[in-house]
Amino acid sequence: MFKKILIANRGEIAVRIINTAREMGIKTVAVYSDFDRYSLYTKLADEAYHIGESPASQSYLLADKIIEVARKSGAEAIHPGYGFLSERAVFARACAAANIKFIGPPHTAIDDLGSKTKAKQLAIKNNIPVVEGTNSAVQDIEEAKSIAKKIGFPVMIKASAGGGGKGMRVVRQEEELEASIRMAQNEARSSFGDESVFIEKYVDSPKHIEFQVLVDEHGNAVHLGERECSMQRRHQKIIEETPCSIMDDDLRFRMGECAKKIVLAAGYTNAGTVEFMLDKDKNFYFLEVNTRLQVEHPITEMRTGLDLVEQQLRIASGEKLSFVQEDIKFKGAAIECRICAEDPDNNFMPSIGKLKYISRNLGNGMREDTGIEQGNEISIYYDSMITKLISYASDRKSAIAKMERALRNYTVVGVKTNISFLLNLLICPEYYEGNYNTQFVEKIFLPRLAETKETISPELEKAMAIASVLFKDKNESSVKVKINKSGNGKSSWLKRKELH
Repeated sequence: MFKKILIANRGEIAVRIINTAREMGIKTVAVYSDFDRYSLYTKLADEAYHIGESPASQSYLLADKIIEVARKSGAEAIHPGYGFLSERAVFARACAAANIKFIGPPHTAIDDLGSKTKAKQLAIKNNIPVVEGTNSAVQDIEEAKSIAKKIGFPVMIKASAGGGGKGMRVVRQEEELEASIRMAQNEARSSFGDESVFIEKYVDSPKHIEFQVLVDEHGNAVHLGERECSMQRRHQKIIEETPCSIMDDDLRFRMGECAKKIVLAAGYTNAGTVEFMLDKDKNFYFLEVNTRLQVEHPITEMRTGLDLVEQQLRIASGEKLSFVQEDIKFKGAAIECRICAEDPDNNFMPSIGKLKYISRNLGNGMREDTGIEQGNEISIYYDSMITKLISYASDRKSAIAKMERALRNYTVVGVKTNISFLLNLLICPEYYEGNYNTQFVEKIFLPRLAETKETISPELEKAMAIASVLFKDKNESSVKVKINKSGNGKSSWLKRKELH
């Protein structure tokens, strides 16, 4: 086992990795930008090194600088977390060249699976179902038009590299095709340094299901069940849960076997996630492989009892998996909500500022993963996520109830957040019944919310935030905000505080 590792990341995931490493007796090395000098993870790590200015391009994306720190500190391995350099084959290759273990898959597997077109070709070769469309990047507009006409509109334009919903466009008619391709290419070039895109038939209203896999360096692979990530806005996940409410044992077996098959075919090792679409008839189609740890990995940990970061470290150190597929036991239900500093009433624009006050009452069955403390700032440089709340219970309804309680008891003052938005999603009947898909938020929920909720002035919002901090009993009263739960006129009431 490693004696010391470097974490090439920041914030919540750096804290997450440090905690497990400490439990395993492994020393940790943090790297930080100007902005992160006094961040929580730099305090928790055994050592911390400055690597550059606040923009990620001048710090966390500097592979050579990070490898230099690893050498200087004596770190034997580098954990990339997620984002930044985690899916860059060139970084994994540079680590190998420096004789430093990359805690993730080999660079060849990142190359093959990090490209959606290469991954799709590998899926086809291994008889894994895929969506109809191109198996390689389109070369020009005329080719794109020909392909789109052949498979029929609507179509989806997708970036070959990267993830997170970037470089994706739905095209419903030919007149929109050229402009959509240009926009997708520009976004892909900016985000991933690769402008190549491909075209697939657009599957309307699918569920987004992903399977967590672990593969050791001795050819052993297991899947740890599915996560449903269909609650999305602009192709980015908002709420994740496991198990999927419509999953059955046969479907789980077939999808899990496909997930293992494609990563083994690519020579993959360590933790990874295989993503699928599931249509209304329970037909599934391979989407892509995320060659790293996922943001939503905690819900899998809660349901299986396994620490995925621990497994990553053990696999990277050369250990065999200590269990086989039949040993994996799935228990209970888990849900994750991402609390972000953003303004749902202003097109979810990031909210920048100081976290003047944070209060929470999590209670039994709740877990919080965060890298932020009261007094920290949300900056323009990095992701706006404040924390991840994870609920766990013996069944889905109980997990929802625990999450609802935790969200109602979570207060942030200083920036706008999506807490009320998450709460409204959680209590809407479609979510409660598991009857939602990837288009639910934008096609149904947001229009409904805009039509039914009473507006609250910024002055009142500010007063309520102050009241929630200063007044705890006699000096607070309730303002009721009416939110329509369903088309039949039934409503729920969310309590908000107002200063007398």
